[in-house]
Amino acid sequence: EIIPTREEIKEIVEGATKGRRRRPILVFAVDGAMVPIRTGKGKPNVWKEVKGIRIYLLDNKKIVHLISWHQIANKEQFREFLVNLKEEDLFPMDKIRMCCIADGAEWIWDTVVEFFPDCRQILDYYHCTEHLHRFASLKYRGEAAAKEWVEQTKIRLFHNKVQHVISGLKRMKCSHELKKERDNLIRYLSKNRNRLDYGKAKRGDYPLGSGAIESANKFICHTRLKRSGAWWKVEN
Repeated sequence: EIIPTREEIKEIVEGATKGRRRRPILVFAVDGAMVPIRTGKGKPNVWKEVKGIRIYLLDNKKIVHLISWHQIANKEQFREFLVNLKEEDLFPMDKIRMCCIADGAEWIWDTVVEFFPDCRQILDYYHCTEHLHRFASLKYRGEAAAKEWVEQTKIRLFHNKVQHVISGLKRMKCSHELKKERDNLIRYLSKNRNRLDYGKAKRGDYPLGSGAIESANKFICHTRLKRSGAWWKVEN
C-alpha cells in the first residue's frame, strides 16, 4: 500500500540518470528508536524498539524519497520485512549505486548485508566521532589535548588508516578503568573497519551521515510519541 511500484521507481531513477556520467546513489538508511509502550493492567510499562528504514535516491545532492518503514519489531520481524522488500525486486540494480548507512548496531548490519551483500557499507561518520570524543574526554585532562587527538584520528580514518588508529590505541598507556573504554573503542573500530573509508566514500558522492533516517526517527518516534506521561498501546 505504501511502497512505489517498480515502474515508478524505474522512472525516478531514469530521471536522475539522464545526462549524467555517474549512476545515482540509492541510500538504504537504517536506525532504531525506543518508544514508551503501555502493557496490561497491573504490569509495569516498558520501552520497545522501533526499527526504521528510509530509502532514498541522491539526485545531484538532492534527496528523492522512495520508501519509509517504521515498526515495533525484533530482529527476525525486521528480517521478514527485508525478505518482502527483496522479493518485490523494486530497484534496477544496474542503474544505481546502492549504499547502506547506519550506526554500529549489529542487528542492522547482520540483516542488511544478508540481503544486499554488494552494497557499499558506511558507518555513520558522526556516530563514529562521538565514540572518539567520549574516549578522548576520559583519556586527556585538557580539552585542547583531547580535541587534537580526535582531529588527528578523524584524518587517519578519512584516509582509510584504520589499522594505524587501532595500533596506536593498543600501544596507548591507560589506567585500569580506562583500559576497558579503550578496548571497547578498539572492538568498535575493528568490527567496522570495512565501513570507515570516508575519503573514498566522499569522493564517490556517497553520504557520510545518517541524518535522513534520524530525522524520520525524530518526527515519528520522538516528537509524536515521547510526550510527558504518555504510554502507548502497540496497536495505537
